[in-house]
Amino acid sequence: MPSFDTIVIGAGTNGLACAARLAQKGANVLVLEAAPITGGGAGTHEFAPGHRVSPLAHILHALDNRVVTGLNLARHGLDYAAKDLSTTALSATGDHLTLTGPFGALLTGTTQDAAWAALRQKLLTFASVLAPFKALTPPRLASGTGNDLFALAKLGLKLRAIGRADFREFLRMILINVADVLEDDLTDDRLRGALAFDATLGSWLGPRSPNSLILLLNRLANQAAGQPAALAIPKGGMGTVATAFTRAAEAAGVTIRLNAKVGRIVIDADRATGVELATGEILTAARVVSAIHPQTTLLDLVGPRHLDTGMVRKARAIRSRGAAAKLHLALRGTPDFRGADLKSRLIIAPSVRAIEDAFNAVKYAEVPARPVLEAILPSAHESGQAPAGCHTLSAIVQFAPHDPKAGLPAARAELLANTLAVLETHAPGIGALITHAELLMPQDIAARFGMAGGNWHHGELSVEQMLFLRPVIGAAQYRTPIDNLWLCSAGTHPGGGISGASGWNAAERILSMEGAR
Repeated sequence: MPSFDTIVIGAGTNGLACAARLAQKGANVLVLEAAPITGGGAGTHEFAPGHRVSPLAHILHALDNRVVTGLNLARHGLDYAAKDLSTTALSATGDHLTLTGPFGALLTGTTQDAAWAALRQKLLTFASVLAPFKALTPPRLASGTGNDLFALAKLGLKLRAIGRADFREFLRMILINVADVLEDDLTDDRLRGALAFDATLGSWLGPRSPNSLILLLNRLANQAAGQPAALAIPKGGMGTVATAFTRAAEAAGVTIRLNAKVGRIVIDADRATGVELATGEILTAARVVSAIHPQTTLLDLVGPRHLDTGMVRKARAIRSRGAAAKLHLALRGTPDFRGADLKSRLIIAPSVRAIEDAFNAVKYAEVPARPVLEAILPSAHESGQAPAGCHTLSAIVQFAPHDPKAGLPAARAELLANTLAVLETHAPGIGALITHAELLMPQDIAARFGMAGGNWHHGELSVEQMLFLRPVIGAAQYRTPIDNLWLCSAGTHPGGGISGASGWNAAERILSMEGAR
């Protein structure tokens, strides 16, 4: 019966980041992964002969620089096929709008330059206020609870530094909907649509939903490829990101076991003492850290009998509705998006109204007639992603019904047909190039990757499920009510994206708490 200092459940990027950080500090760490490969949602797979794609996230925008440098991911193979990716807001008439540089530092295709420059600066200023929170354990709203008072004081000074007028504006805007902000400051529907799409990407919110602006600010507070608000495509696809994390963890001394599904967390006298695998094998450890969905951890692996009624109720109430589908197309030629640059990020979200209409459909468990989407062609950036002369298209399609009224097969077929119709409008003839199509609905994502509800943030990102409310009060500082059991998935602060931040934060919290002891 092997013994370890730490067992980490799940070899996604957060689990690997947490494991590596603890191992760097001398812990003997075992990572258990149910799948035959590491990476979780960060992977690369061949969905058609010669066509390779990242099955979930396909763009890096949130990779935490502490993790990149702390694990020396570049030395372990992390490289980029594209940095500082531009975004093209597609028009069905070919009158495209392009945002180049981090968060559209340069805007072309519109006369909104001055209005956009002012709004962009305001949003980046507000995002810079939120950015430091991502590297902190969420504070508890009580005294004597282990809050990092020095770090919180520094954040308070940063808030004051933006000036009284900006601070007042920050407080006014922070919890309003993104549509109101865009319609107050901008007149170009293409630009409004691109920004509203980013605010609602991967969420269960429309642009007119209250609190949707904070999701755009949260996204802008992230970093990729070393630049605030930048977008990047990893060389070789997301699988190379997972490989770099894996190699870094192993270099730190972490042991990784694949095809090792955890059946339950062993609890003895209200303390986690190890895990029992689905095979019946029991492994012991001084601490257990779960990098899988908080609901799955608390309700399935721990079980209600080990938790008080309040915690069970809160865990069951975690909202985790997936509303994004993932589309992969194998193309036997080069599509023409009416002259758009195929090396840019392509957005089809013609207006705020178009996004809201797409979201309205899923409120009633229906498929939107005109989905909105983000697409990239990884084969335009590097060879090896599609056969010679061919292309691979990867798209995130919104919105997909969480519990489709017509049933899953019918909803999948309808969403695919509607999405292809939208693509045909913007890239005439693309339908004739398709040799294979794969559409992953939220239910498919849940089944394939173990993400409850098909939500790849391991719980919806919304103001009611952020900071000290993520995943629930009583487990928002990575520590659960079960002694020696910790959480480190994207379901904890600061949330989703290929980041490693939640895992790194959890490791730092574990180390600081043990130091205090």
